[in-house]
Amino acid sequence: MAKTALQFRHNGSEVAIFVDGGTNLLVALRELIGDMTPKFGCGQGGCGTCSVLIDGELHLSCLTLAETVAGRSVETLDSLKQGPNLHPLQRAFAENFAAQCGYCTPGMLMAAKALLDRNPSPSRAEVVEAISGNICRCTGYEPIINAILAASGGRVSA
Repeated sequence: MAKTALQFRHNGSEVAIFVDGGTNLLVALRELIGDMTPKFGCGQGGCGTCSVLIDGELHLSCLTLAETVAGRSVETLDSLKQGPNLHPLQRAFAENFAAQCGYCTPGMLMAAKALLDRNPSPSRAEVVEAISGNICRCTGYEPIINAILAASGGRVSA
């Protein structure tokens, strides 16, 4: 099978890789680039743990063909940190105990970032809608919702 050359921006840096036809973006990110922050969950688009931003829009990397990101910008959880400094969302997740096992956290953070990038002051209902494609089995969602609201400067329910 012939490989296809693929160039795109990954967390602000230009990358060039070769992919087999049908390779999904999750495999390309993890196995070819070495970015382990998008997690493999269900592999069917139902859990959200593989969520990434493509040109600022939330996408499930397990359902996205790698070839479709040619010339585009892909952001993963790894893009949030700046050296040792946590992104405000990461800080809010820690302060609000929004990560327990942590498996859903990369997808939740990327869904939250997509929301706050387009709406810096969301309502609770908008936060719930934004993370609705992400499954968490540990937190009961309230700490996650509270963390996103805290990061936005909104009020957190007690």
